[in-house]
Formats: sequence, C-alpha cells, structure tokens
Amino acid sequence: MASIRIRLETQTLYFDFQYRGIRCKELTKLKANKVNQLRLEAIMKSIQKEIDSQTFSYRKYFPNSKRADLFESAAPSIASATANELVAGAEAAAQEMRKTGAKQATVNVDGMPSFSDFSDLWFTEREVDWKRSTQSKVKDILVKHLVPRFRGRRVHEITKADILSYRGVLAKTNEDGKALSATRINGVLNILRQILTEAADRYEFVSGFRSIKPLRIPKTKIEPFSLLEVGQILEGAPEEFKPYLTTAFFTGMRTSELLGLTWECVDLDRAQLTINQAWVAGELDSTKTAGSERTIDLSTPVIAALIQQQKNTEAIKSEYVFCASNGKPFNRHNFANRIWHPLLTQLKIKRRRPYQTRHTAATLWLASGENPEWIARQMGHTSTRMLFTTYSRYVPNLTRKDGSAFEQLLNSQLPG
Repeated sequence: MASIRIRLETQTLYFDFQYRGIRCKELTKLKANKVNQLRLEAIMKSIQKEIDSQTFSYRKYFPNSKRADLFESAAPSIASATANELVAGAEAAAQEMRKTGAKQATVNVDGMPSFSDFSDLWFTEREVDWKRSTQSKVKDILVKHLVPRFRGRRVHEITKADILSYRGVLAKTNEDGKALSATRINGVLNILRQILTEAADRYEFVSGFRSIKPLRIPKTKIEPFSLLEVGQILEGAPEEFKPYLTTAFFTGMRTSELLGLTWECVDLDRAQLTINQAWVAGELDSTKTAGSERTIDLSTPVIAALIQQQKNTEAIKSEYVFCASNGKPFNRHNFANRIWHPLLTQLKIKRRRPYQTRHTAATLWLASGENPEWIARQMGHTSTRMLFTTYSRYVPNLTRKDGSAFEQLLNSQLPG
C-alpha cells in the first residue's frame, strides 16, 4: 500500500508505492515532522489516483529519478508537420467530429500507430498461439516494461539508439541492489523485437531493432546430487514426501510435470507413466515443449514409491498423484521453503534448488552406462546433444573412473 515513510539514517521522508508491479521508493530532503508528512501524503494520494486511472507519469513527479528512465523514455524529437499534413489532418478531424458528434478529435495523420496501441493489437493476435503461462509472461513484460517505457511513441519513431539505451537501463542495479538477469533482459527485448518487426512489415518502415545481438547468457549452473546425497535425502525426508522425492530423483521429471501428473497417466503394470501436461501458475497447462510429451520407463524404487503414494492419498481421492489435503497439487514454493531447504540444512548438504533432482537423474543414468538416446527420451530432449554438452562432465565425478575404463581396455588388449 502506498505510504510516506521515514528514512532512519537521515530522519527524512520518502515515498513508498507500487507502480506497474514494481516497488518504488523515492527519497526527499524533507525532515520527518507532521507538516511535511501531511504535504507528502496529499501528493501520494494524487499519485495513487493517477496510477489507478492509468494517467500517472513518473517523470512528472520524479524527473531526476532513475525510475523515470525505466518507466518512460524522454519525449522524442518529432519534425513539424508539413502544410499538406496539417490540411489533411484538419479534414480528417472534421470528418471524425461530424461522424461522432464530438467537439474535438485526435487524428494520426500518417497512420502510424502508437507503440501502446500496436502492442495491444499484436498481443491480441498472437495470444491464441501461446500457452496460458506464455500469455501471462508476455503480458507481464508489456505491462511492467515495454508499454511504460515507450508510451507516447509511435512504432516507427523507436530507433536503435532508443533500444540500446533502454537495454542499458534494464541492466542497471536498482535501489534494492538487484538487477535483471541477462536472460530476463533478452526476454524483454525479444518481445520488443517481435512487435517492431511486425509493425515494420505492416507499415513499411525500417525497424530500429537492427543488428542488436542478445546479451551473453552464463552457462546454466548444474549441481547434481551424488548418489550418497540422494540416499541421505530420501532417508531424512518426511514420510509423506519420500514418494515425491524418489520419483523426482529417478525419473528426471520437471517440477511442473510432477505436480501435473495424474493417476490416469500412471501404468504400474507396464512400469511406465505418460507426460502430457504440467501444473503452471496454479492450473494445468501443456508441457514446456512439444518434445516434452513422452513416456517414461519406471525403475523399481519409483514403482514402490508410487504404490506407497497411492496408500498415502487414498482418503483424499484426488486425480493428482502428488497432492495436498485439498486434492490439488501441493504448493511448490511452500515445499521448497518448509521441507526441501530445511532438510538440506539439517543434513549439511549444499543448498540447491529442487530442480536439481532432474539434473541428478540425468547424471546418474549416464554414470550407470545407460544408452544416451534412452536418457534423452526419458528427459524429453529431442536429441542427445544436451546430455553431452551439459551433463557428461559430471560422469567422472560420479563413477570415479576418469579414463580408467580406457586404461583397462588398453591393458587387456596390448601385450606386456
């Protein structure tokens, strides 16, 4: 909730409010007293009213703030309209007023849409192609980042310099000492690129998004558990979560796939389960990619774990395999914060995300000598490339061979 707070270090007042889903803190030099408090509260009410009516301009209230650069670009320099354009605009405005009965009308003479209007149109046309989770992510990028930044700009006015400047703004550390990751920045700019490319194609102008390469993304940090650590975790886990963790460690399923798994997709007689959906943002959705839909072969420990899970949840009568008492999939964040991380701390095992169970399955399969193509199918990969580029470097650490197999071959085949 928007409020006026006191900065303890200086005993001065500052604004604290939410805008576009981001918490904003703006400092003032006013000392903390009743008069100044009332003055700023009145301003805060005006700000909140404008935010609610979607008329708020960050730069208007805080022109020197870094947040102003984040939310809004500077007013563009636009060439004056020609005489012919003014005449055409006046005629179009008059026609619009006669048609609607309005006393005034705003007309876009050259027909170029604003970024806000075109991004709305683009989203409406594209959302039918996306999963619900993708729709939510794109909407979030538009609302929090792109529309506030380019409000008031028309699509053809956004230059390469504007885009590079905005990328620099996104990469800056905010007041909380945090910065967007390279992956997130690339995601924001990718949506901008798609919008400008489509607009350029329709309205026949050259997009400002030219020769701008994505930021380099650091290699994904893979930290699989050793087989010894897996055993310790399964031994120390609460009884009700042992079946879930066993399945996670020995199937390589993603967290969303585990939570979206239903009993109708489990075939214990054939020792298989089918992945065709995922639990994302509190609802069922399609899998991450089309290749993620697959059939997984179950090992003996997983079969035993699923049989136990049937007994554990028999009274709940839920369609979901790993469910809470209400029959819905349990909350992944509550599990991580209340079960997973405390368990690792208790066992004195290095803190890692629950998703590392998937990486652990891949490295254990590789270490045991399973066929890479079979492993790729189990993981939902379309090829074995991911295995050899991401996971294979962990195999020597798990098997403790480091080339000894080849050494043994040479010793057995070559004379004395």
